[in-house]
Amino acid sequence: MVEIRRDPLEGPEILKLLADHMAFAVATTPVEARHALDVEKLRDPSITFWSMWEGDDLLGCGALRELDAEHGEVKSMHTVKRHRGRGLAKKMLGHIIAEARTRGYRHLSLETGSFEAFAPAVALYRSAGFTDRDAFGDYKAGPLTVFLTLEL
Repeated sequence: MVEIRRDPLEGPEILKLLADHMAFAVATTPVEARHALDVEKLRDPSITFWSMWEGDDLLGCGALRELDAEHGEVKSMHTVKRHRGRGLAKKMLGHIIAEARTRGYRHLSLETGSFEAFAPAVALYRSAGFTDRDAFGDYKAGPLTVFLTLEL
């Protein structure tokens, strides 16, 4: 059974997964468009981080950043490579959306890459009802990024 739980960002499995997430960002995204957060930044009090497990096997992760009382941001969605194709990212995204609704957010936004490597992520977000939006927060608009939002 798949379990999603709040994660303190301390275990070796999650630290390795986040290192893999950063390595993917470095390999696929020019530095000026790289917005993946390292472990220390993910520990910010405005961010809630979850990991997904099946027994003792780490499957993936995701996070929700509070931008303000009505607006959240999806961060750090990543599925362990050998577990991709099982619908786990959809499950984590559903968990994040449900939490955003519980918190009373009116909008849930995200930034991701515009490159082919990010096409599955963009397709996932669009299938969940996210639509295009302008840059938000400290992000800058440009051809290397895609900005999406979901009205809750």
